[in-house]
Amino acid sequence: MAEPGRSVRSQGIAGTWPAGRTASAGGLAPAGFDLWTSRVETVRAWVRAEAGAGRLLPWVPVAFGCGIALYFSADHEPVLWVVAATSVALTLGAILLRRSRLFAPALLIAAVAAGLAVATWKTARIAHPVLAKPLYSVSLSGFVEARDIRERTDRFVLRVSAMEAQRSDVKLERVRLSVRKGTAPEVGSFVQLKARLMPPLAPVRPGSYDFSRDMFFQGIGASGFAMGAIIAAPPPETGGLRLRYAAFMQGLRDAIDARIRATLDGDNRAIATALLTGRRDAITTPVNDAMFISGLGHVLSISGYHMAVVAGVVFFAVRALLALIPGLAAGFAIKKWSAAAALIAAAFYLLLSGAEVATQRSFFMTAVVLIAVMVDRRAITFRTLAVAALIVLAVAPEALVHPSFQMSFAATLGLVALVQIGMPNLFASPDHSTTARIAMWGGREIAMLFMASLIAGLATTPYAAFHFHRVTPFGVLANLAAMPVVSALVMPAGLLGLLAAPFGLDSMFWWLMGIGIDWMITVTRWVAALPGAVGRVPAFGIAPLIAASLGIIVLGLLRTPLRWSGALVLLGAILWGLAVPQPDVLIAGDGQSVAVRGRDGYLHLIRTSKDSFLLKEWLAADADPRDAGSPSLSAGVSCDESGCVTPLADGRLVALALRIDALADDCSRAALVVTARPAPPDCAAMVVDRPRLASQSALALTKRGDGFAVQAVRARGTSRPWLPASAGEGDFDGSLEPNGLAPKSLAPKAAAPRNRDATPAETDLQAED
Repeated sequence: MAEPGRSVRSQGIAGTWPAGRTASAGGLAPAGFDLWTSRVETVRAWVRAEAGAGRLLPWVPVAFGCGIALYFSADHEPVLWVVAATSVALTLGAILLRRSRLFAPALLIAAVAAGLAVATWKTARIAHPVLAKPLYSVSLSGFVEARDIRERTDRFVLRVSAMEAQRSDVKLERVRLSVRKGTAPEVGSFVQLKARLMPPLAPVRPGSYDFSRDMFFQGIGASGFAMGAIIAAPPPETGGLRLRYAAFMQGLRDAIDARIRATLDGDNRAIATALLTGRRDAITTPVNDAMFISGLGHVLSISGYHMAVVAGVVFFAVRALLALIPGLAAGFAIKKWSAAAALIAAAFYLLLSGAEVATQRSFFMTAVVLIAVMVDRRAITFRTLAVAALIVLAVAPEALVHPSFQMSFAATLGLVALVQIGMPNLFASPDHSTTARIAMWGGREIAMLFMASLIAGLATTPYAAFHFHRVTPFGVLANLAAMPVVSALVMPAGLLGLLAAPFGLDSMFWWLMGIGIDWMITVTRWVAALPGAVGRVPAFGIAPLIAASLGIIVLGLLRTPLRWSGALVLLGAILWGLAVPQPDVLIAGDGQSVAVRGRDGYLHLIRTSKDSFLLKEWLAADADPRDAGSPSLSAGVSCDESGCVTPLADGRLVALALRIDALADDCSRAALVVTARPAPPDCAAMVVDRPRLASQSALALTKRGDGFAVQAVRARGTSRPWLPASAGEGDFDGSLEPNGLAPKSLAPKAAAPRNRDATPAETDLQAED
């Protein structure tokens, strides 16, 4: 009996205590040790799942983009053969490791190197001269390659054949010129004219958007405006096939615009033309601003949405027509035929709209989806998005730093994640009754539209806040009200109008398009007028944006609960961005405008130029609701013919000296003196003068002790092809200190500056990109 008893007791002990616990020494193991171990194992299982088969490809374009980002963050141009050889070596190494556990990290490192090499090669391939200083009365002759019809002035791009300028032997390849409205020459024509040329627009403050980089990658070396008459002349040589193609497409766009103008006018015509041809410069400023404030600004720029609508309408229309023929519907793959027709339509839409980088990106994404349909693959997947991103970045690596690319792919990533993760759960329902199914169909469609607008809006918010310094609190409301009309009426009517135009039957379709545009404008004005519709965000720098991008990528690409770590990163990026301090002094690159933060916390402006774009950008970056005409901008500013003075928040004075004879008085009384002239070396105040501005361009100063920390557009030692360093200028550090503390920071460390013409150019060119 004893033996059976011990056996029962032994079994009881074994059944009561988990295996391994009886072996612990004196019961000293932590009570939650097993729970901690299980959680660690769970996390490891998630990591293994994320590293499983098919999960690597979506991260390749991320790594490729990191390489491109490294290129644009470099201080100077990388050596092409070095980065190319490094990329090839790392790629070969990844191939050799393809059966190793190190394959994934090796491939991603190779992708980073490839991104750096591709961006370096693209810059070397398109390298061209860039104007460094203003030129007046320049004689130009060349072919007109492009033309924009805008609200107040017209603009065209001239491919320069001959260029003559006094005091300069620079030879530019292309220039962009503004002219009086209605005087822009025809695309393809050869013209002669005189013009005033300015260097490409550099950032108006440190961290702002670099339009000179955009112009460089467009092959444009200067901008300006025509002086006098534009004379058409016989060309000395043929313009080439590319120019004839550009002239043909421009003529087609003009013909479409003329047909639309016959039925519509005002903003209705301008928006209809923008949706079909990509020419959106004729939209009036109030409507344009209202569109962006309400969150409908994406409608004006041809993007993935427009490509999707065009391809979708053609796909379903062709498939419906083919389905009417029984023999075709039963025996042939009409779905693939329809996808091929949609691809051709999307390609034509790309060419018609000008084939800009943003439109190319949208076409590549649409083409990948349609090709997936043609080869019987899933159309909307992370792999599709990854392939499209790789194609876009390989063709145009400069797109990575453009807001349209960032916002478009962030929104697309969110929507693809919604399709693959959220949509199946939303559409799952155990109720199969007919009434419930009909009711739920409408409810689900509305819910999906709401979720798509919400997710796309949230995904693009960090980029809108960084580039435009505003968010759209009511963007979901505007999109819910307007986008169904745009998708179901405006875009289909526009496509039917294009098809009917050769037969002269297009007026009705433009009229229908105008009805939908009227509704969209009504919605956008209503939403823009709501209290709190303008969400202003102060500038916060690139680092929080990078962190936010990482959070969005992790949220979108990961499929296990590890994805929620991206939400933590995103939250940290938001808090980081909100904590960034704003500068106390902003100084324009030409030294003609200074903004000083006063005791009230607002910027007070000393301005001698008429650059309204600069002022608009400064106020937007400070989340300041005032406009350029507000009288409070000059409150506390005292001016005379010699210059202006205004106090800092601590009472010290900032002076803008306009004349040489004013420098002595300003140097003795002000804490900081700004002048577009060389300052005397014995100036007792902290000085920002012509040599420093020529070397560093626009500056942002933040108080640090008795001096200032200096952030410059052109940092020390930086020189890029689109923003080259000025030869022979001094070397300046990143601080300003009172003269008795650090005299070396107040003057160039090199030889005395050369004599240069610092007379500011009066130009009415505004940045309308």
